Amino acid sequence: MLLLIAASVGLATSPLPAELPKPTMLAQIVAAQQAAGTVQNPQLQPDETQAEADSQMAAASVATGTAADAPSQQQAEAQNTPEQTEAKPAAEPQEQTTDAADGTIVVTGSSETIGRDPLVELNEAAFDLTQDVDQAFVEPVAEAYEKGLPKPVRKGLRNFFRNLLEPVNFLNYMLQFKPGKAFETLGRFAINSTVGVGGFIDVAKTKPFSLPYRRNGFANTLGYYGVGPGPFLVIPLVGSTTLRDFVGGLLDQSLLPAIAGKPFGTPYYAIPAYTVNSLEFRIEYDAKLEKIRDSDDPYYAMRETYLCNREAEIAALKNRPPPRDCSIEALMSEGAPLVGVGVVAGGDLTQQDLEAATSTAIPTGFDGASAAQNSAEMEAQPESVAPAIIYISEEVVQPI
Repeated sequence: MLLLIAASVGLATSPLPAELPKPTMLAQIVAAQQAAGTVQNPQLQPDETQAEADSQMAAASVATGTAADAPSQQQAEAQNTPEQTEAKPAAEPQEQTTDAADGTIVVTGSSETIGRDPLVELNEAAFDLTQDVDQAFVEPVAEAYEKGLPKPVRKGLRNFFRNLLEPVNFLNYMLQFKPGKAFETLGRFAINSTVGVGGFIDVAKTKPFSLPYRRNGFANTLGYYGVGPGPFLVIPLVGSTTLRDFVGGLLDQSLLPAIAGKPFGTPYYAIPAYTVNSLEFRIEYDAKLEKIRDSDDPYYAMRETYLCNREAEIAALKNRPPPRDCSIEALMSEGAPLVGVGVVAGGDLTQQDLEAATSTAIPTGFDGASAAQNSAEMEAQPESVAPAIIYISEEVVQPI
């Protein structure tokens, strides 16, 4: 009896141990205290005492950050509701859609290619106006011009005005350090101006001369030396152009009046030359213009056709192949929405990136295994890599 009393007094006066005693040990101590008559709450049974000790231990463990036996609330929620955690989608920016299978952000816009067409709204309005004028006036006049005048007469008028611009072609070939083509152009001008009756007959292209017509200008020279096209423009009565091409065209038209003077600087020359050239263009490109008009996005098709053809012309001056296919079908496929697998760092897409995205596009009706595989590929990507942004037009081109 004395030993039990001594043990209980020693426990009351001893410091708190580094670790709380286990529940079974507490039960034994309480039983000893009950036997000694020193227990504070004799109503508690050993099982109830153990439960109270458990709650005290959990509270003490949370306070000291060592709750090894009791899982945290966040861990319990994560374990109990894994589906809810995975089902929470990330916040999406306005006007963007994120494909869960690959992380590629597809931004849809109204016929806008960032950096190339900043005046898209004005251009689309001018394009609509130009199309209305073309259907109501230019197209019928072009058909009447084609059917009303004999073909030799139309060709003679075209050759005449084209021959007057041969000095512009010659000068620009010299500026591009292409003396061979420059002197071929000068030879064409001399032959057609004399033997060809002032340029009405293109004798130079036939044998034995075999000197083909090559169009050149200051816009080509600027592009040859690396000057970018600048913003895309649709100008009423001019049609599709860029800032570089518009400035270059003004220089082309001003050279002949500056050198020869009257009558080339008067409307008596400018209006007929513009009219004949515009009607010949409308007749020559009628089939292509119909394809553009029948496309899903005519503005986009006209813009990309013009830009693609100009890229090909500048590349030819540098003895390089065309950068891309300029057919209407190929250009329209470039504007189709892509749903690819993979992420491009920095968001700058090259042609190889677009081809890779197209080749790995998710097919219609993909199954769950494909989705799981795509999800695993996304998880394997480093978190620091920014998702690629593909700008896609929803609306779409023309010279006139």
